[in-house]
Amino acid sequence: MNGGQGRGAAETAQRLITNIATVMVGDDEAIRMVVMALLCRGHILIEGGPGMGKTTLGRSLASSISGSFKRIQCTSDLLPSDVTGAYVYDQREQDFRFRPGPIMANLVLVDEVNRSSPRTQSAFLEAMEERQVTVEGVTHLLPMPFLMIATRNPIHQTGTFPLPETELDRFMLRVRLDYPTSEDEVAMLGRQIPHPPILDLKPVVDIPMVQQAQEETRLIYVDPLVAEYAVTLVNATRQHPSVQMGASPRATLALVNLAQAHALLDGRDFTTPDDIKAMATAALGHRLLLVPDVHARDPEEVVIEEILSSVPVADGRATPFVVSAETDADDTEGGQGIT
Repeated sequence: MNGGQGRGAAETAQRLITNIATVMVGDDEAIRMVVMALLCRGHILIEGGPGMGKTTLGRSLASSISGSFKRIQCTSDLLPSDVTGAYVYDQREQDFRFRPGPIMANLVLVDEVNRSSPRTQSAFLEAMEERQVTVEGVTHLLPMPFLMIATRNPIHQTGTFPLPETELDRFMLRVRLDYPTSEDEVAMLGRQIPHPPILDLKPVVDIPMVQQAQEETRLIYVDPLVAEYAVTLVNATRQHPSVQMGASPRATLALVNLAQAHALLDGRDFTTPDDIKAMATAALGHRLLLVPDVHARDPEEVVIEEILSSVPVADGRATPFVVSAETDADDTEGGQGIT
């Protein structure tokens, strides 16, 4: 890196990646993404079926940092006060005192977030956006840094609730875990059968190191043309025929911040359009509300790939999406651009 800019942050990130990789097998890209979200002060949504390693990935990241860590196991009867805390009467002091909830930690793992009721899910919104909770009219600041790592089961599973768009938009990125390859699964068995490695995982960075890395990541240069390219991509999500509600300005900021982290991990102190493209699906996919009748046929990843191929880098202008009278959304094709 020029002038050593971001070198400390890159070393901190690599320590975390190496440590988590001792537990997670074959998920190198997922590990990189959760570390990038940490560098950008962003919350993480990890999706996948049961047994895919969602909780293990979240625990591995939390165990690699020597900050305070709490875990919330979501159930349908979980109450907002179980998350934020509540005032309880202290007989010794003869007064009400605030008892902090598990959300009051540096790293919070919210396991199976979509098993909690909509009422309880709303308790996370203020914490995620403003780094504070308000209980009975009194505001309590969360410790800094604050990072929420949530796991989500497939929405069709029994006992789950859909996450509201306002909550999804507060997650900086989404990580999806799928079945491993046969080779990776054999390697996983080799690690897990003798002794689960996560039990021996130790912190490799402390909170000041994380905060310094976050500050250095924000200093990675973003050229105005790169920023314009990001804005054009996000604008295209609002005009795509398969999208009912496109990505928000918060998504644009998340996309650019993640591009900074991506550049840092690649050893650069400046961003390029390729950094934006590399993070587009993770930053934007969970924020798109697709038209119901095309959702099953055109998942978010397909829509974003169409958008990426329709927006040339040279002048930042998107090729319009055109749906002819003879075709439906399934047959929509974007214009030509970079790949």
